[in-house]
Amino acid sequence: MIEPLTYAVVGLSGILCVLAVVYAARDRLIDDLLLAITGLVELGLVVLLVGGLVGLDHITDGAERATFVAYLVSLPVILVGTAFLAIKEKSRWAMGSIAVGAFAVAVMSARLLQIWNFYG
Repeated sequence: MIEPLTYAVVGLSGILCVLAVVYAARDRLIDDLLLAITGLVELGLVVLLVGGLVGLDHITDGAERATFVAYLVSLPVILVGTAFLAIKEKSRWAMGSIAVGAFAVAVMSARLLQIWNFYG
């Protein structure tokens, strides 16, 4: 895994979470800025997915390997799903779902790095 990229994904996800909360408080809908940040996070997650699957033999414990793969595969789906929901749902709660999705991506990405570094 690429440690600086993981930190960038966590940071961008945190920024996306905060912006989505601000948008929800102001009752604003999704716009190009949020979609651009979501796209950057998605790009980073796809790179992490490929890198993590290529170096999967680095993790020796079977249970941790299964958790690692489950996180890797599910992470790119989370933000895409919440972005589509926010585009379809025209309410404040759409921004709340993006905030929760971005927070989940940040936490799960940090956990990926923790698993990777434990077996390093």
